[in-house]
Amino acid sequence: MEKRQIYRIIEWSVAIAACGYLIWRLATYEDYASLAASLRAMGWKEWGALVLCVALMPVNMAIEAWRWYSLMNEGVKELKNERISFYEAQRQVYYSKLAGVITPWRLGEYPARGVLMEEARSSRSENGTKKESVWPQVLSMGVVGSATMTMAIVLAGLGALGALGALDTLDALGAGYWIIVGAVMVLLVVGLALAPRLLKRWATVSHGLILKSVGQSFVRLVCWCVQLGLVLWALGAVTGYGLWVTGLQCFVYYLLVTITPNVPIAEVGVRGAWAMVVFGTANAALTGVILWAINTLLPCLVWPFIRK
Repeated sequence: MEKRQIYRIIEWSVAIAACGYLIWRLATYEDYASLAASLRAMGWKEWGALVLCVALMPVNMAIEAWRWYSLMNEGVKELKNERISFYEAQRQVYYSKLAGVITPWRLGEYPARGVLMEEARSSRSENGTKKESVWPQVLSMGVVGSATMTMAIVLAGLGALGALGALDTLDALGAGYWIIVGAVMVLLVVGLALAPRLLKRWATVSHGLILKSVGQSFVRLVCWCVQLGLVLWALGAVTGYGLWVTGLQCFVYYLLVTITPNVPIAEVGVRGAWAMVVFGTANAALTGVILWAINTLLPCLVWPFIRK
């Protein structure tokens, strides 16, 4: 069996498994009544905010494609004569959403991008000419991409916490949480500082490329926060402290859902539970459901239309 056929089988197996999982999640969701009641209570302005949030989904995906396009074209020597296009980067990003929903901690996203890349390279091979695999390079840049995204979230979240001051609702976390955050920061700083040396066998990772990726990651984080703020406002879950405070709370929210310690609140459902903790309203818990539908379900539905 040719490599291209193997990659094609993997591609569709992931797609079928992800679609099955999404159907199961939708079928087993138990709070449609509260969701429907919140949606019925919305006026035309609130619906406009929700529509704007949906319109930002492709912007969010395009920013991630921009990050991936930069990492692959600037960090992988083997692609010097076959640089991936921005459209190809978007195709891989949309497909990786499917793999992300069926793997723990979304670990399957970058390998899924490698599947599409290798499939495309196999189809372009002429007269059986073998091309060196780029799997090590894809996974190396995937590590850099994950680390820079996490770094941007942690830095923005800690900065927002500093600007807000101590939040009463976070007192229950105790010192353990901040020890975890500190440990993550140390690992990220050391790992990214050593990345050019550790990954030089497979990729050309410069500190300039790392800083660029952190900046691109921050742009994507801002897009997430705008989407979150729009949904919160549409559901009437914005606190009375003003736009500036709500924006800072959004950065804190993403810090918490990215680095979640083993505390009882995580058992309730990480995103919805943290939304209630940070924003202090019951409706805030529904933002996790709506944002999941917008930023995870919709991209998975879009992928079949852009796969070619």
